[in-house]
Amino acid sequence: MTNRLHVNRQHLLEQLRQMLRIRRFEEKCAELYAAEKIRGFLHLYIGEEAIAVGVMSALSPDDQIVATYREHGHALARGMEMGSILAEMYGRSNGCSRGRGGSMHLFDKQRHFYGGNAIVGGGLPLATGLAMANKKMQRDAVAVCFFGEGAVAEGEFHESLNLAALWQLPVLFICENNRYAMGTALNLSESETNIARKAQSYGINAVQVDGMNVVDTEAATIKALDYIRQGNGPYFLECQTYRFRGHSSFDAQLYRDKAEIALWEEKGPVKRLIEWLQKNSHFQDQELVAMEAEIAQEIEMAINVAEAGAQEPVENLGQFVYSDPSHSLAPIINTQQDAEITYREALRYGLSDALNSDPRIFLMGEDVGHYGGCYAVSKGLIGEFGPDRVIDTPLCESGFVGVGIGAALGGMRPIVEVMTVNFSLLAMDQIINSAATLLHMSGGQFNVPLVIRMACGAGKQLAAQHSHSWENFYAHVPGLKVLSPATHNDARHMLGFALTDPDPVLIFEHVMLLNDSGPVSERPDGPIDKALIRREGTDISLITYGGSLAKVHQAAEALSQEGISAEVIDLRSLRPLDSQTIVASVSKTHRAVIIDEGWYTGSLAGEISAIIMEQAFWHLDAPVGRVCSQEVPIPYPQHLEQAAIPQAQQIIAAAKEALAMPPTWNSKTGNPNHGQ
Repeated sequence: MTNRLHVNRQHLLEQLRQMLRIRRFEEKCAELYAAEKIRGFLHLYIGEEAIAVGVMSALSPDDQIVATYREHGHALARGMEMGSILAEMYGRSNGCSRGRGGSMHLFDKQRHFYGGNAIVGGGLPLATGLAMANKKMQRDAVAVCFFGEGAVAEGEFHESLNLAALWQLPVLFICENNRYAMGTALNLSESETNIARKAQSYGINAVQVDGMNVVDTEAATIKALDYIRQGNGPYFLECQTYRFRGHSSFDAQLYRDKAEIALWEEKGPVKRLIEWLQKNSHFQDQELVAMEAEIAQEIEMAINVAEAGAQEPVENLGQFVYSDPSHSLAPIINTQQDAEITYREALRYGLSDALNSDPRIFLMGEDVGHYGGCYAVSKGLIGEFGPDRVIDTPLCESGFVGVGIGAALGGMRPIVEVMTVNFSLLAMDQIINSAATLLHMSGGQFNVPLVIRMACGAGKQLAAQHSHSWENFYAHVPGLKVLSPATHNDARHMLGFALTDPDPVLIFEHVMLLNDSGPVSERPDGPIDKALIRREGTDISLITYGGSLAKVHQAAEALSQEGISAEVIDLRSLRPLDSQTIVASVSKTHRAVIIDEGWYTGSLAGEISAIIMEQAFWHLDAPVGRVCSQEVPIPYPQHLEQAAIPQAQQIIAAAKEALAMPPTWNSKTGNPNHGQ
């Protein structure tokens, strides 16, 4: 059934009231910013009100909104309380995001408002992922994504449109073309300035709309939503508009003429509608006066709410980085029996059990389906579960990782595979700026139950762009959890545990382990976030993870032949780090060497060394040693590659060096001399 816009006087008056609310609120925000009540960046929506009001009027309560950093108008038009919005901009705990997001990050779970996004184009994959979840869960909801014309130059724009069209997803893309990406005019940044035409090139139905006309915008939105809800796939509106103020409050607007601004102000959406209503005798001056007074009162009340809001206590600083453990998801049903299998098979069994256990779980990534995975980990799964559960993606890491985040926000439980850790750099924006931050910025409203798997490590002569171990990059980021399965049993069970976590989990699978055979059992080796002592010892602690564990075992065995008892610790979880197990071991052995395939500078080994120095310094009899990769890109020739990464002989040498150190404490000082 086709819906049509039925315009009457009352409807137009309500549209005017909503646009005036946004206009007056934004003007007041500019004053409050000048008074230093609002801080950070302030991006005003003045001049673009018709788009937010026209679009929101057409949406259902179940439709989802992903906005931009200029989202105050979208939030107000969606029905969010003005007081909670302003309190958020004040950074107060009664703000819509509990003061954690500020002006650019307004969230409201009840109204399906998934927040503004300060990364240009960053919301496009999220909205595409929400639409994917809607389609998979057979919901009637449409994901609506607002963005400016500046985002059109971003790769995520093209990746998202391609994925939405490829998979025929129910998403409405709304480009608010205000002609300037910060200070660069559209014709200086795009070879094709007709943005709707760009969308059409992906096979998406796309039209240009007068974004200064609220009626035209609402009518176009109704038509677009009708098209999408009939199952025809995505739709694209390019709304021609103009922002009357600068990009942000710091903008001196030296890049455009005042005459140009004045020309656009003459056809501004508020002025235009008032003039039309007055010309057609639908509107009296006293009605406008009454409307303005009502809005002024609402703004005054909003200011009172914001200024009465409490500052978040400093002791609450750590809230909303990770979800409450009680929010963990249902466990994966484990079908494993004791067996001797390869590391690759262990990973595959974990995937199979996951896909069998919950219809919301799906695997997505480059060549995971028909090809069977770059390393054959997912071989055969597409035949078992079908292409809707094992999904081949284009080569667009930022796009499909962002879609995975959006799908997780929408209630799915995605497993996203990035073919190799080096490729993950293309998705770093989505992983760090979205997955890791959404819970915090939304004040605990939106968590991201996502698992990202990626191959890592050197040893296969794949040279510098396929061989690194960058786990420490991600272990550096609050909001993420980082796992590294070094044993077959961990490879078998870690995925299942990761899928129960309500927060994003990254799993790094070392390529040199794939063909090795080893034992697996029906039970995991221990809690996934705990380090394990893989070999008991008394003389020195050898601390490692992932692909280096076998080399450390080899070194420990060689040391034992010389009468040296080495304790081997497998970290398993790199974030959070189990410092308790590390410190307990070093306190017993009094010496430590950390083995890490990352580079020395900025390595995870350096972080662990610092933990030992902070928490076990008085127990040490020698400086903490490190065996890391050499400070070179991983080379191609085998002999150079092997020379670049940690080897058993280096570990043995480092252990002996630590053991040869003289005692660090003099018994005359009263401190125990562990070396005596």
